[in-house]
Amino acid sequence: MKKRNYVLSALAVMLLSGCGKQKAFLTNYFAVSPTPLEYVAGEVPATIGINVPSKFMNKKAVVECTPVLKWDGGESAGEPFTLQGEKVEANHTIISYLNGGHATMRFSVPFVDGMEKSDLMMQFDAKIGKKSVDLPAVKIGYGTQCTASLITKTAKTANFGVAPDNFQRVINQKQEAAVKFLLGQANLRGSELNSQTVQDFITTLKNIKNDEQSLVLNNIEVSAYASPDGAYRINERLAAKRGEVSEGYVNQQLKENQLVTNVDTKYTAEDWEGFQALVSQSNLPDKEIILRVLSMYQDPEQREREIRNVALVYKELAEAVLPELRRARMVINYDVVGRSDEDILLQIRKDISQLSVEELIYAANTLALSDGQKESILKKVTTLFPNDYRAYNNLGEIALRNGDLDTAQGYFRQALGLNNNAPEPNVNLGMIAIQNGQFQDAEMFISKGVNANNFDEALGHLYLAQAKYPQASTKFAKSANNSAVLSHILSQDYADGLKILNNIKNPDAMTYYLRAILAARMENASEVKENLDKAIELDNSLAKRAANDAEFSNYNK
Repeated sequence: MKKRNYVLSALAVMLLSGCGKQKAFLTNYFAVSPTPLEYVAGEVPATIGINVPSKFMNKKAVVECTPVLKWDGGESAGEPFTLQGEKVEANHTIISYLNGGHATMRFSVPFVDGMEKSDLMMQFDAKIGKKSVDLPAVKIGYGTQCTASLITKTAKTANFGVAPDNFQRVINQKQEAAVKFLLGQANLRGSELNSQTVQDFITTLKNIKNDEQSLVLNNIEVSAYASPDGAYRINERLAAKRGEVSEGYVNQQLKENQLVTNVDTKYTAEDWEGFQALVSQSNLPDKEIILRVLSMYQDPEQREREIRNVALVYKELAEAVLPELRRARMVINYDVVGRSDEDILLQIRKDISQLSVEELIYAANTLALSDGQKESILKKVTTLFPNDYRAYNNLGEIALRNGDLDTAQGYFRQALGLNNNAPEPNVNLGMIAIQNGQFQDAEMFISKGVNANNFDEALGHLYLAQAKYPQASTKFAKSANNSAVLSHILSQDYADGLKILNNIKNPDAMTYYLRAILAARMENASEVKENLDKAIELDNSLAKRAANDAEFSNYNK
């Protein structure tokens, strides 16, 4: 009997001194944040605090702690974290036997379907010396709240990038003619009237007369100038006379072509602005001196005196610069008017090949009454204009809207084959990557789509995928869709989330599911049930999700 008591006493001393067996860990030694676990940007992350009490850690023990998320049909382990007793010679976190200790470990595993209802277990691999010690696993957390993962579903009903047309029904055009005059003269010389610019001017007037339906004359501007040499009053009269003569020539051409329009005439007595421009562009040796004179003096006569003082240069000015300033400009302002919508649709039926690429893409984007008609026009564009990426992109947008992801991706890649930096197909491939949970690919594509018409909305989806919820809400400022609602729910901005929900024009199953989540967070039990019923009625697959969704844990009992 005495021998038995002696053995028990020895065992007790061993345990108290930390040299016996390693005790089992308990659940309350671990604190997991967040609880429940949450989906964040494609991962399930957590911070695990380990609080080891005093007189627990064997001085010679090494315990590897491995967090494992388990669910029906699978499990996923995080990175292990190792604790050691104070007599172990290693580089792990030391836990004192007498005082206990604290440690923090990180946990993160990629999210997969099924983790919605899961348990976070801590498993142990323990040794005292070379001897293994069997320690039971303990449950330390549960999860997973997966509301943020809905981005892969809400992205399916987003607005995708449609490449725009550059069709302009009315295009403003100008046709300019220039004539030069001899020093001190205002008569139009035959050599000037036979110049190419004047002949083009006359031809344009004839074309306008011959096609008054497509070419509309607005007005003609006449601007006459004198060079800034000589007396100002003489130059003023000379410039006015040159304007008068040029206006007369324009009126004569209008009369011959039976056209009527306003002729707006003005003159500039001394063309110092033109003078400065020509000097700046010249190779004159002292041009900097001349330009300095222009900046220092505003009085025309003083300017001329100072410039004449630069005798070496003035001769070159008189030969190369001043003759160019004795001139008149005649400018026809007219509009080129394109086909009406009716004419475009009629031409599509008669002979589509006679339409320009801009007219065709405009017809597909704006005039087509159905996706079938739009698709037919765009396929013709790929034949007539095979190097234009826009038709391929817009065919992909139709396929994507109709749920044909493979066809859509094929078209978008064809578009990028023609223009690798085209914004719309890059953004659209980024949106598909978000639907597939490929968030790094999404970032690469969307970053190239700055000029796409849906770039802000696409960036909002990317921010959602990256768990940047407030930034996402900002980018969705002009959107009323499921993703915009989701961003406000995740930002805990429930009032604005509700406003957006009420503005969604064509609510679908996901719209009602989001409304149910919002109701659950606002503790409105009746609306939770009502909206879940509507969501499941429209999409039966949501029944399983709702049953395992941590958002409804208080309503699924």
